[in-house]
Amino acid sequence: MKPPRATLFRTAAALATLALGAAAVPAVSQTARATAATAATAEAQWIDRATVVWKVEHTAATAEELRSAAGGTLRLAPSALTDAQKAAYPHLADRPAYRLDPRDRDKAATALRGPLTAVQRAADDRDHVLHRTGVQIPGVLDDLYAGRARRARLGPVFHGGRPTLSVWAPTAQDVSLDLDGRTVAMRRDPGSGVWSVTGSPGWRDKPYRYRVRVWAPSVGKTVTNEVTDPYSTALTADSARSLVTDLADPRLAPAGWASLKKPKAVPLRDARIQELQIRDFSIADRTSAHPGQYLAFTDRGSDGMRHLTRLARSGTSYVHLLPAFDFGTVPERRSDQARPGCDLAALPADSDQQQKCVAGTADRDGYNWGYDPLHYTVPEGSYASDPDGPARTREFRRMVQGLAHAGLRTVMDVVYNHTVAAGQDSESVLDRIVPGYYQRLLDDGGVATSTCCPGTAPEHAMMGKLVVDSIVTWARQYKVDGFRFDLMGHHPKANILAVRKALDALTPAKDGVDGKSIILYGEGWNFGEAADDARFVQATQRNMAGTGIATFSDRARDAVRGGGPFDEDPRVQGFASGLFTDPNGSPANGGRDEQRARLLHAQDLIKVGLSGNLADYTFTDTGGRRVKGSEVDYNGSPAGYAAAPGDALAYADAHDNETLYDALAYKLPTTTSAADRARAQVVALATATLSQGPALSQAGSDLLRSKSLDRNSFDSGDWFNAIHWDCASGNGFGRGLPPAADNESKWPYAKPLLTDALARPGCSEITGASAAYRDLLRIRTTEKVFGQTTAEGVQRALSFPLSGTGETPGVITMRLGPLVVVFNATPSRQSQTVPTLAGAPYALHPVQARGADATVRTSGYERATGTFTVPGRTVAVFRASGAVGR
Repeated sequence: MKPPRATLFRTAAALATLALGAAAVPAVSQTARATAATAATAEAQWIDRATVVWKVEHTAATAEELRSAAGGTLRLAPSALTDAQKAAYPHLADRPAYRLDPRDRDKAATALRGPLTAVQRAADDRDHVLHRTGVQIPGVLDDLYAGRARRARLGPVFHGGRPTLSVWAPTAQDVSLDLDGRTVAMRRDPGSGVWSVTGSPGWRDKPYRYRVRVWAPSVGKTVTNEVTDPYSTALTADSARSLVTDLADPRLAPAGWASLKKPKAVPLRDARIQELQIRDFSIADRTSAHPGQYLAFTDRGSDGMRHLTRLARSGTSYVHLLPAFDFGTVPERRSDQARPGCDLAALPADSDQQQKCVAGTADRDGYNWGYDPLHYTVPEGSYASDPDGPARTREFRRMVQGLAHAGLRTVMDVVYNHTVAAGQDSESVLDRIVPGYYQRLLDDGGVATSTCCPGTAPEHAMMGKLVVDSIVTWARQYKVDGFRFDLMGHHPKANILAVRKALDALTPAKDGVDGKSIILYGEGWNFGEAADDARFVQATQRNMAGTGIATFSDRARDAVRGGGPFDEDPRVQGFASGLFTDPNGSPANGGRDEQRARLLHAQDLIKVGLSGNLADYTFTDTGGRRVKGSEVDYNGSPAGYAAAPGDALAYADAHDNETLYDALAYKLPTTTSAADRARAQVVALATATLSQGPALSQAGSDLLRSKSLDRNSFDSGDWFNAIHWDCASGNGFGRGLPPAADNESKWPYAKPLLTDALARPGCSEITGASAAYRDLLRIRTTEKVFGQTTAEGVQRALSFPLSGTGETPGVITMRLGPLVVVFNATPSRQSQTVPTLAGAPYALHPVQARGADATVRTSGYERATGTFTVPGRTVAVFRASGAVGR
């Protein structure tokens, strides 16, 4: 059991509360405060205009009521929730319910615009209060306003050159516009709770904020907040003010934008994705004219762009960008960004001084992964040549153009599940406009922080609308081709399906994009306050099966690597890292019998992964039983959960946790040569690359990318994170002990590794691994049998002919239509005889036979017996004579 993300508080107790998942979400800076601790207690929940749910029980001696400074007293009577209400609020289904007196219901809108408490008092004495608590109001706000508010166009909207600015603030006592230093009154629509004002053409590109007078329960008083627009389309530097900007303004369009032709859309089931952080991509690339910027993707001759182009020609179809929306933890002006003051390169490979120096400036430098949203629909300013104004819009678009010219479509990593701050924090946007609505609240009214940060509530109508509207804007105005949802399991399934529906409605004629070609996938982890569908049907792995929206599959990932990111001993081995076949001596791996059993089970998990994680895919497991993918155990859960190819996304590494190279560095025996480490890397990558369904790899993994063993580099600076495209610069290994905050307990294992010459690859290993990986990519994208469209097609085409009690530990033999693929993770040459293929005319696939890997070319096939022989740590693909790819 592994937590999906490192929590803000980094405590063992907090980690123990989380469920299965992919790993460490970046703990954000000090601005992401634990607002739940300061929020006023609010244990009553007003779920619609007529109903309040509260834990207190009514008796003959008590009376219950809502007391409002604005609306007076609203009387309550004991009641019961209807079946529909229980379905809408499953976590409240067993609570006492109260109905508002019909005579008081017209007071609701007024009552919500000021202090509000729920009171239980003695029935015969109004002043004898038995219980008092605050009131959670999202449900009643949705009931009163969402019907009309959902249809509102929020933010700046232009008609005939004149902008209308609109913001949803139903509980505000007053909202005005601070436009370029002057105050402009706004009008409230009582039916929607939207405040708006229409201005002159002269307002274009002027800075503005809303001035919102509202009751703030977190501080227990009425406040006047000057706050930016949640629907901002542009910002000044450091997100100080929104700008009245029309994204359709031709001045914001780079040359060729309107006529941009994207590479042909690749269906999600065939997508091969490179996950990439914008700054990592170019900050250390001496050949880039725009290091660390959007414009680095326009430097066609740079090492980084040349490598991406090679990958695209081999079959990579999408680049997945880590968060590129406006986030809250990096100074956007380069002049304000701190830099480590040490000579980092002069320090020893195993020194703790690099991480100490980097940590000293981490809160003020230019680096962060960006999982700390401030404004969801504006490009991040620190990646622009000038963060103050329109450059970030133009340059984001030029980045999309640059990727398209390289043959790649663009995916954005989006983080709608939390905000950088809540309450009255200066970096809280949503919660300072409608306090207590956009953030998900716990039973006591505190803000949920299971995602590491103040959580949002997409189950509430207007947060759900913000998600959909934001995604549609990125698709229409920035021509983004796909979206990866961070912690998607914290969204309702209905919200993600609403995104899908909105995108499907976009057409080239009407919107300039084909919305149906846009791919969606995300982290379907099941944990936190929403776990097990406690509040709604979640967008989790199991629930998203059959929707065409993929979820990351951790099943084969763990089997290939071995262990998990929070193992006390990081040397726990798996299929590609030598479990049983090349033991590293760690007691954490158990005895020989245990290792063998674990390895064979890992092979079954990988087979399920190769099927696309299909729940109903049937095969013979290593115990000799005929099983479905759903009957193979993964830590107490079904390994197979997908209904069709494309439901599960395969990967061996991503930005979370150690890079694949670093994980293997810990796990492979210390005597493993650099060449064999590179070969093990390719074997691990192949298990995802050659699977049915989509696959993702972290950028640079084909180049053996290392972060010097850092398992959570969200704030570790350029020194640990930069990609080194030139092999002469190394792969990033041995740049000092990784930052103490997340890695110190592993330093005793890390220190001897970082100075070990065997663990430091040279150019031959780096370039050789990349070339071998590209050959496998080319095979995957040219052999149509890898792209089955249905579960039935996978069942017909895919088999594991040697699976069963006699299966070779460390070797998987896969038959796929006219292909036979042998995954040999052992250190020695292995022969696999498939009697049913005796006499069949197989040969090494032409791509590998002509490819860069001399070792795989020594693979052999004996036709008379149907025997395939493959060198150690090698994946060989054989094709029947006469069979051709697409």
